[in-house]
Amino acid sequence: MEIKPIKTEKDYEKSLERLEVIFDAKPNSKEGDEAEILSMLIENYENKYYPIEAPDPIEAIKIRMEEMNLKQKDLVGIIGGKSRVSEILNKKKKLTVEMIRELEKILHISASVLVNNYQLIT
Repeated sequence: MEIKPIKTEKDYEKSLERLEVIFDAKPNSKEGDEAEILSMLIENYENKYYPIEAPDPIEAIKIRMEEMNLKQKDLVGIIGGKSRVSEILNKKKKLTVEMIRELEKILHISASVLVNNYQLIT
């Protein structure tokens, strides 16, 4: 087992190929330990060179609504009346601090995601 830092795209590809071979190795075995370390190195490389950006706040809300099988009407009373919910989900109006607090509680979306800036559609 020769493990070294992943510094190039070629190193990354080789690491992925090796991990594929040893992926199902038994934990606490030589190959299992190698797979665990290699996974951490790959994750570190991917976070650095292939970061995944968080969705904009409205997309995050829509994704969570889908996961929770909620409809637009289910947000009435949480972020306002029927028309306000429509305006928010259609990016005609911005979320307020109070709306963000309620959405964080109800939908369990981090406020740090909900406070991100997004463009209104005019």
